[in-house]
Amino acid sequence: QVQLVESGGGLVQAGGSLRLSCAAPGLAFMGWFRQAPGKEREFVAAINRGGSGTNYADSVKGRFTISRDNAKNTVYLQMNSLKPEDTAVYYCAAARFFSTDKGVYDYWGQGTQVTVSS
Repeated sequence: QVQLVESGGGLVQAGGSLRLSCAAPGLAFMGWFRQAPGKEREFVAAINRGGSGTNYADSVKGRFTISRDNAKNTVYLQMNSLKPEDTAVYYCAAARFFSTDKGVYDYWGQGTQVTVSS
């Protein structure tokens, strides 16, 4: 049973920053997704095993950075210039291949709340 554990969420003012972490033991392709109240879960960012390949949703490009430290089995999402519309529960997930499609992700964390006040 694979367990993904997110941490680092919280309340921040617009324009601020947060860094989310996800403990992901030995998993290859990792992604971050988010779900706001009343909305579908949406793709945020993905990274390949070595960390050389990344992909971002247009809404976060230039503001968010996904990275990983394989020695620590941890994936990060650095979020800068946060906006109120970034408010959501953020989930990390693991897949068998590189994708932006949440349907191919097999394992999910429990989520961490990010709230951005205006």
